[in-house]
Amino acid sequence: MNADVGSSGLARSAAVKLSEMGARTKQLGTAMQDPHQQRRIILVIVCVALLLDNMLYMVIVPIIPDYLADLENEQSEHVHVVLHPNSSASGNGTSASQTKGNNLDVQIGVLFASKAILQLLVNPLSGTFIDRVGYDIPLLIGLTVMFLSTCIFAFGENYATLFAARSLQGLGSAFADTSGLAMIADKYTEEAERSRALGIALAFISFGSLVAPPFGGVLYEFAGKRVPFLVLAFVCLADGFLFLTVIRPFSNRTRENMPVGTPIYRLMIDPYIAVVAGALTVCNIPLAFLEPTIANWMETTMHSTQWQMGLTWLPAFFPHVFGVYITVKLAARHPNLQWFYGALGMVIIGASSCTVPACKTFGELIAPLCGICFGIALVDTALLPTLAFLVDVRHVSVYGSVYAIADISYSVAYAMGPVVAGQIVHYLGFVQLNLGMGLVNVLYAPALLLLRNVCQMRPSYSERDTLLEEAPQGLYDTIRMEERRAKKKKKGYSSAGNCLPVDENGFDAFKAQRSQSEESSGTEFT
Repeated sequence: MNADVGSSGLARSAAVKLSEMGARTKQLGTAMQDPHQQRRIILVIVCVALLLDNMLYMVIVPIIPDYLADLENEQSEHVHVVLHPNSSASGNGTSASQTKGNNLDVQIGVLFASKAILQLLVNPLSGTFIDRVGYDIPLLIGLTVMFLSTCIFAFGENYATLFAARSLQGLGSAFADTSGLAMIADKYTEEAERSRALGIALAFISFGSLVAPPFGGVLYEFAGKRVPFLVLAFVCLADGFLFLTVIRPFSNRTRENMPVGTPIYRLMIDPYIAVVAGALTVCNIPLAFLEPTIANWMETTMHSTQWQMGLTWLPAFFPHVFGVYITVKLAARHPNLQWFYGALGMVIIGASSCTVPACKTFGELIAPLCGICFGIALVDTALLPTLAFLVDVRHVSVYGSVYAIADISYSVAYAMGPVVAGQIVHYLGFVQLNLGMGLVNVLYAPALLLLRNVCQMRPSYSERDTLLEEAPQGLYDTIRMEERRAKKKKKGYSSAGNCLPVDENGFDAFKAQRSQSEESSGTEFT
């Protein structure tokens, strides 16, 4: 009798749990069907992908120099024992050890730069590919390649394998970063929402870049080389499964509603996009050049400990997030001053770079590094949404190629950093390096004056608008078309965002170029 009562109670509890799981699954399915909820989930997926990419870039900073040094010592000892079994290992000359150290520095620099170099080479192709097939499949390709390369890096035990895995990470990043940023720009069409979403993505990028070195150093110290990479590979795998659950890229037909994007070479010669791309490169040069050189300088000048060198950039995360937050708020109130926020950020970066060599203690060094990251946050948060807006008003609203240009801008800085910065410090000095970087940022800031009237540009009537006006397909396109029509009637704003209202005879400085773009895109469409 008691057994029957117990079994019935277990059956009832199991039925209740199953019903609760079914209800939660139904709620999740309903949320995925809601376009507003779906784009929030997409934002989470993209932010995790960007977090992983930047953690993979920076996690090797405390690991690889020590690991490669141990690997080279083991190989040299093995060769010495084989060739000279009766001689002492201490018989090697000072010149030989110096040569070995120089070779090791070159190997580390090339390994660090290989990801950014391959990313730089692949981005023009990945941007065009994304414009052709949409944002979903390239993001899945990027996550898959990142997962495989991270696993290879975890189990690689020689320089050739580590170099191949590091380069493969660059291939995955070229697809994941570009398609992720383009997807955010595509899902968040209003300028205020787009700035907020891209600001959140930038916060994840910053968190990944600044937290990865202590994360990798601690796990490498206590658990070995494989553990930090296996943890990141697991997170990448989980993000990929969530992506497949929410997006279902192979059953998605939204690409049928998309026009043919503007070729990347035409975007590159657009003067406004070129100015933005140059600003993104210049503002990231101090960070890219200081990362491989500042630890050595700290050890030489202020005799910093290992934990101080490992935590050098961690305090800068907070002013970076604050910079993102304040720029998003200011952009929502004064969208016509995006160029000014970017220029101000470059001046702050320049002033902070010039003050780095004057620091004598670890505490003093934190202030200029925080200033550099705060300035980078201003520039990135102001100018990344501007790229999407420029595509909206001057080209076709397809964002793969324009964010491939943004990724190229970052890759140029981070490809040069590990290779060029060390040479500049060796031949000119650390002080001259910082003064040069600061001067370049301050001198480039006035170039952003070219963008001061961008927000007054009138949107081009792109093929996507034509398609949506004729026959919206899918819930998301229908809702977005209705919102766009309502805002046009109610506020008289441009459909590209919260910019200044423009009357029919208002500012239109690029009518000839825009009509040429529309004619060529119309020819491609027909």
